[in-house]
Amino acid sequence: MESLFTSEHLISFFILVILEVVLGIDNVIFVSIIMNRLASSYQQRARTVWMVAGILTRTALLFALSWLLQQKGKPVFTLAEKPFDLASLIMLAGGLFLIYKTVKEIHHKLEGEELTTGSTSKTHISFYQGMMQIILIDMVFSFDSIITAGGTAKRLEIMIAAVIVAMIIMFLFSAKIAAFIHKHPTLKMLALSFLVMIGFVLLVEGWNPEKAHGLNLKNYVYFSMAFSFVVEMLNMRLRTKTKPVSLREPVLAEEEKE
Repeated sequence: MESLFTSEHLISFFILVILEVVLGIDNVIFVSIIMNRLASSYQQRARTVWMVAGILTRTALLFALSWLLQQKGKPVFTLAEKPFDLASLIMLAGGLFLIYKTVKEIHHKLEGEELTTGSTSKTHISFYQGMMQIILIDMVFSFDSIITAGGTAKRLEIMIAAVIVAMIIMFLFSAKIAAFIHKHPTLKMLALSFLVMIGFVLLVEGWNPEKAHGLNLKNYVYFSMAFSFVVEMLNMRLRTKTKPVSLREPVLAEEEKE
């Protein structure tokens, strides 16, 4: 267990928690929209079920991903004299998926159709209908979360701990976090930009894991994340009167009151 508390693992843990929280805001917003359609007496119970189901779903997917990544060195097929095992295929597919999904998300935030809570129906739905919709949406968002975890951290324990902490933070402070991200869209764009970098790292590791390990690509990604975050914090302090652009995204009901 002592090997878990190295500087590399701790850095990857904190970065993964931040990424999971920032990138999970869309999940929180869409889940909140569905919860707003439940009767008020069911909403707290639905939030609890959502958090527990989200943690269990992500943990199960992480175990599945961990098993796949353990298949290194067991070639499935050879192409142009280069062997490919299940771990390489998962990282290549995950990297391509992450880059595609991230670029699509950036396009949606900047040029896509704008969604607001006002566009959703206010008709109440049953508790079971709401939970089925919430679990389905959470499973869709979980795949992005798991690929991000697999591309950021090396140890399964770190991934699970980071996902659990991120889910608890989103559960407790979802409205405040969503409002902060909505007021500072640069943070959302930075997080999405880093996902493109993580997707690229996954591609390199899937194609040539030995060379990727020797280059320590993740260390460069971590440094870029930390440096960009510090620069943005300075920008936020120096430019308090500048009005940021509005991303095309749904907002929580709590934000509309401000």
